[in-house]
Amino acid sequence: MNATPLTLQPVDPSVDHGIQAIVHGESTAETCNTDLAAGPWIFDTRPGYGPGSSMGDVIPTGAPRQGALPDEYREAPEAELADRIRAAKATLGDRVVVLGHFYQREEVVAHADDVGDSFQLANAALEHPDAEAIIFCGVHFMAETADLLSRPEQAVILPNLAAGCSMADMASIDEVEECWEQLEDVYGDLAAVDETGRVPVIPVTYMNSSAAIKGFVGRHGGIVCTSSNARTVLEWAFARGRRVLFFPDQHLGRNTAKAMGVPLEQMPMWNPRKPLGGSSIGDLEDARVILWHGFCSVHRRFTVDQIERARAEHPGVRVVVHPECPMAVVDAADESGSTDYIRKAIAAATEPTTFAIGTEINLVQRLAAQFPQHEIFCLDPVVCPCSTMYRIHPGYLAWVLEELVAGRVVNRITVPADVAEPARVALERMLAARP
Repeated sequence: MNATPLTLQPVDPSVDHGIQAIVHGESTAETCNTDLAAGPWIFDTRPGYGPGSSMGDVIPTGAPRQGALPDEYREAPEAELADRIRAAKATLGDRVVVLGHFYQREEVVAHADDVGDSFQLANAALEHPDAEAIIFCGVHFMAETADLLSRPEQAVILPNLAAGCSMADMASIDEVEECWEQLEDVYGDLAAVDETGRVPVIPVTYMNSSAAIKGFVGRHGGIVCTSSNARTVLEWAFARGRRVLFFPDQHLGRNTAKAMGVPLEQMPMWNPRKPLGGSSIGDLEDARVILWHGFCSVHRRFTVDQIERARAEHPGVRVVVHPECPMAVVDAADESGSTDYIRKAIAAATEPTTFAIGTEINLVQRLAAQFPQHEIFCLDPVVCPCSTMYRIHPGYLAWVLEELVAGRVVNRITVPADVAEPARVALERMLAARP
């Protein structure tokens, strides 16, 4: 049953405006960290993911950091930066394409030529073969993917090198290779085909992983997945292997496999800090899906209590969450799906509906503004955007664009050839595995 929206007043799609209002005492809402109101350049030289949902996660030694942003971009007001971005894009024309992830700030998304989730933007990188530069407003692994899929002469640019991903960092190439060696001790030759034509285990990595991990998967007969095609990819993997090693996000793997009928007892966790991942040989022999001990700090914030409160306060509410949420949250929701699924579910609602959404706040706020006929709110009442997506500020976008106008390429992301070749194999398998 649909609930009548409480208000049809215009919604400001800008999360930054809301955070600024909180910090200046103009809003009674709550944010997880008031440092979000500051320019991200303040945190660029410090180790860590920055304020926001991932601020408690441990960042690996040697993670990329951003150099100093010139004062003119740090001090320019929002309107001036918007004008400079538009002017630079007009000057560059078709020589540049700007890709923007759904979780980016509204002030950045406003200038994107293509907006989407990781799967859509991976395809979008292929659709601009004539552009000299692809500016990827997202996080590091996404820019790497664009470099893998674009032509060699195209420059892929990440406006802020400090925009990493804590989930992607939870599975390093050394840890994954060590895991593979231990699994070989358990299963024997991992390339050996049985009487059904399957190998002992197929590695599957979520798009939210480094190019090195994608390369590992490509070398070992595996595939990349996104939240849009995870089920299709697992079906592909089960047709080729008796088991799947799924990393780095345990929740997407568990939720997807559970929906396919895989029992929870056949999904042991692999903790890279423990021998055999913390499981017994028997558990691993009986496994259908081995889940890596990783997670998204944005989606881990959502709880069953939040869903129960939403249902109590908004009778008839439709709860839609991302499959990176914990299993209990997905089970308690009405629906789960990728960011694009969430967007399409709202767009398809023909009657005014109240939606409680469990995904990143920038997307939720933008959807609330785009669909004023509905009441749309984030399940988490605390404003806490993705720490690393929030590192892309319009100041950085203006800077990299104006550098291109001046004939200089900055912040180029390049994947080494020895990693790129097998990683492309895994990505091409993903792109062919359409839901």
